[in-house]
Amino acid sequence: MTPHDHKAHEERPHRHHYDAEMLSVEDARERILSFFSRLEPAEVSLLDALDMVLAEDLVAPQDVPPLANSAMDGYAVVASDLSEASESSPVDLPVAFSVAAGQLPSAALKPGSVVRIMTGAPVPDGADSVVPFEDTDELERRKNGNAAEDRIGIKLAAQPGDNIREAGEDIAKGEVVLRSGSLLRPGAIGVAASLGRSHVMAYRRPVVAIISTGDELLDPGAQPQPGKIYNSNAYSIAAEVKRYGGVPVISGIARDTVESLENRLADAVESADMVVTSAGVSKGDYDVVKDVLAKKGEIALWSVRMRPAKPLAFGTLDGPGGRKVPHLGLPGNPVSAMVAFEQFGRPAIHLMMGRSELQKPSIEAILDDPVNNFDGRRVYARVVVYRAESGELRARSTGTQSSGALTSMSAANGLAICPDDVAKIEAGETVTVEMLDWPEAVFSGFGPAR
Repeated sequence: MTPHDHKAHEERPHRHHYDAEMLSVEDARERILSFFSRLEPAEVSLLDALDMVLAEDLVAPQDVPPLANSAMDGYAVVASDLSEASESSPVDLPVAFSVAAGQLPSAALKPGSVVRIMTGAPVPDGADSVVPFEDTDELERRKNGNAAEDRIGIKLAAQPGDNIREAGEDIAKGEVVLRSGSLLRPGAIGVAASLGRSHVMAYRRPVVAIISTGDELLDPGAQPQPGKIYNSNAYSIAAEVKRYGGVPVISGIARDTVESLENRLADAVESADMVVTSAGVSKGDYDVVKDVLAKKGEIALWSVRMRPAKPLAFGTLDGPGGRKVPHLGLPGNPVSAMVAFEQFGRPAIHLMMGRSELQKPSIEAILDDPVNNFDGRRVYARVVVYRAESGELRARSTGTQSSGALTSMSAANGLAICPDDVAKIEAGETVTVEMLDWPEAVFSGFGPAR
């Protein structure tokens, strides 16, 4: 559901008029994504394939399980032998032999006897059900000093099929178990392993080169210097790239010179599937940044109707062999950079990986604090969503909404959206929240995280 779908939004007064010179978030996203396509498949080890998209059909080479096996530790029996069995009148039968998981039965089971069997062990021919240990007198025999190896008392009448997993019960030989295009979540990884696969073909993860620009930047770990700030953008954006499935490559800091930026870009386009830069995209920034980007490819500078992250650059950079490398130019303010990447960089990564879900999920919550929209742009306010003791979902502000206050993103688990044409959403009103995280406390517990 979009923010405009909610009735509460439709009824709010004091609407802004759109600025025709600015792109909507949807228009900017559509333009950007038109430059991307799914990457080629690669062979990937199972664990490395987690959250990747399968690029082949996985066909079962055999039944899973390959043989009928026991679902319990207990005794394989012939059900008709136990028609009179009960707690007060156990049926006493000889134990023919034992079967452990990974072993094959040494013989078929004959009526009038039982086979001691472990979970996962193949059920011997002749047996039609398994009685769990707890429904026998094994513990009593052991307490009395008997080994319970020769005979056992069965206290439960059995039905054919009880506690037996039939061959092919989960997967039949020749079945297409996972189809190309499937997202490889943990369960799918386990299924692939159950087929004997150690590797699968999956659409590869995009390599994203990240360049920060500015003479004022220091690498984390360097000694503080007057007038300098640490390069947080490279690490927050790299963390987002990694979280959403890409391979981040921090390509360093480009100083405010033509030579420095050209060198960084030359290194970045060698192997990157996308280049992300931060700063140098607003009207007041050094012309060297915009000029170099344009010189190395085709770059468009846009204003997007959103706050934070109004200025944005996008285009292509010239790579080796005539390859065109998409370039996303983010604003320099740290919150603006992260919010812009959430809206435009994340869906580009998912598209390249072959994933179908390009938008973040959203929920409806009741605001604890108002969200103001001063200039007719879509506002992404940083909030903490929590479940109140009444059971309703609520959203409280993380504090200052300055685009330079990175702590407002660090504390947030969602972005509360005030539409472009709504001047204010009051406390107590319902708001659409695009979730950044799905913390268990929101959906299984009560009270805000503090």
